[in-house]
Amino acid sequence: QVQLVESGGGLVQPGGSLRLSCAASGSIFSINSMGWYRQAPGKESELVATTTSGGSTTYADSVKGRFTISRDNAKNTAYLQMNSLKPEDTAVYNCKAGVVALSGRYLEVWGQGTLVTVSS
Repeated sequence: QVQLVESGGGLVQPGGSLRLSCAASGSIFSINSMGWYRQAPGKESELVATTTSGGSTTYADSVKGRFTISRDNAKNTAYLQMNSLKPEDTAVYNCKAGVVALSGRYLEVWGQGTLVTVSS
């Protein structure tokens, strides 16, 4: 019983900013990694950014310099700060976490998705 709840999506004009949140809850022992994926209509899902428990980060080339992933370990929450947004950033964004549950099981858990629309 581990859940991810995402929030922060919405409509924004090109050049604007949004911050997405991904909060993990439930019977969690540890969170090894968290990442953000996105999928536009008719397109395959792509990995946007990841962060590990040690604090290392990775980014897709298309978002480098514009997006920043971070995490608050005390809150079991990851964030995706999105600046200088472009229409091509429009997609459903999903958070994914690699979690060790209290049972000892390793789980890969997905959030419900949040829609980001960048349009004038």
